[in-house]
Amino acid sequence: MKRALTLLGLVACLSAGAGNPALANPPSGPSVPSAPASAAVGAQQFTLSNGMQLIVQPDRRAPTAVHMVWVRVGSMDEVDGKSGVAHVLEHMMFKGSKELAAGEFSRRVAALGGRDNAFTSRDYTGYYQQIPSNRLEDVMRLESDRFANNQWPDDEFRRELEVVKEERRMRTDDQPRAALFEQLYATAYTASSYRRPVIGWMKDLDAMTPDDARAFFRKWYVPSNAAVVVAGDVDVAEVRRLAEKYYGSLPAKPTPERQTQAEPEQKQLRRITVKLPAEQAFVALGFKVPGISQLETLGPQDKDALALLVLSEVLSGYSGARLERALEQGPNRVADSAGSSASVLARGPSMFMLTGVPAAGKTAAQVEAALRAQVARVAREGVNAAELERVKTQWIASNVYERDSVFNQAQGLGSYWSMHLPVDAEERLLQHLRAVTSKQVQDVAARYFGDRQLTVATLDPQPLDPSKPRRPESASEQPLH
Repeated sequence: MKRALTLLGLVACLSAGAGNPALANPPSGPSVPSAPASAAVGAQQFTLSNGMQLIVQPDRRAPTAVHMVWVRVGSMDEVDGKSGVAHVLEHMMFKGSKELAAGEFSRRVAALGGRDNAFTSRDYTGYYQQIPSNRLEDVMRLESDRFANNQWPDDEFRRELEVVKEERRMRTDDQPRAALFEQLYATAYTASSYRRPVIGWMKDLDAMTPDDARAFFRKWYVPSNAAVVVAGDVDVAEVRRLAEKYYGSLPAKPTPERQTQAEPEQKQLRRITVKLPAEQAFVALGFKVPGISQLETLGPQDKDALALLVLSEVLSGYSGARLERALEQGPNRVADSAGSSASVLARGPSMFMLTGVPAAGKTAAQVEAALRAQVARVAREGVNAAELERVKTQWIASNVYERDSVFNQAQGLGSYWSMHLPVDAEERLLQHLRAVTSKQVQDVAARYFGDRQLTVATLDPQPLDPSKPRRPESASEQPLH
């Protein structure tokens, strides 16, 4: 799997609806584009009178704005038996308030010349509108009403729950690789809430009630657990005034306590086989690794997590990277595709993933061995200066291109906020990544890829039913919601 990684893509590893990073070749040569003269200035963060956060990123290049509300709650905050409720509630937020009937919210945004949507992940839930900047006050009025006064009849809940169940069937049950990843996480984690899928287990969806969603809303949708993010052609002082008017006036409520479960140390390799109708076998290796907890003063685990990000990009971050050359090319090729990812920015535990699709005549076991051999090679020999420089140059260039999108700016700011990181997290992250050395990459390759950190999931393809139409497999190696 070849991809060009943006810094926002690092955060999006667990984000909702993010899909796969763009399939593209890295910039050719070492030159890095300069930021436009009219590029955005630094973001500013404020605390509203009720504890809600406001983050504003001015960017005057076009008369548009993105308005987002982020709630620091996701599937990791659910309890056993109630999996999927965070995502179901996201759907229900479009089903009415004291002021609006079901579906009216999106119709009004469209009438303003905008578009809107929402997303749920393990770590957060977000709602956004992309509108002409002179319509910002209108969407703030709409969104603040929905945030404070979401309500709907029981029949509306039951109808929408069936929509969510069908979404689960389409995106997981009928997608062999998505089903495999779901089982991998359920096997790798025994205590952490990351073992539950964002979409929810079907048995939990079957048992879910309207009051489950209402209780989740009342508990978590409080000002002190949310942030408003605005990016685009806006004036900071005016946005702050509007935010106080529409959001700061909402009643302050205490932030609920979080019940997080520490994951016990894994003692040995875990292995599962998933038998489903599919055209090709597939193998995924998930290694438990440290994550990034803060970016101001790096601790040992933060430094290791950054080196793991670099390792992942050395392995598969550009066209012709190590996994492609070693596994996908030549007369002895073993894989049709191979890739890596390092999900190290999250509120919960982190995982480094290696994946592969066996070539014709090759087995999943051969791909598994070949993937591990490439990491072992880095542990023995390190990485050369040219590889390291290419990855870092690509990050710098991607960071500049990413800022061309007002939506990406807002998405990044909200994602970092949800991880308790500062508004300048992207700049700090880039600075730290540029400082990673070949020795650090070699060191993490040697320390974090043993059997005791590993869960292997193998898709054993079963015959397809010719009478049943197949939905195409997502382009994403790892399903994201």
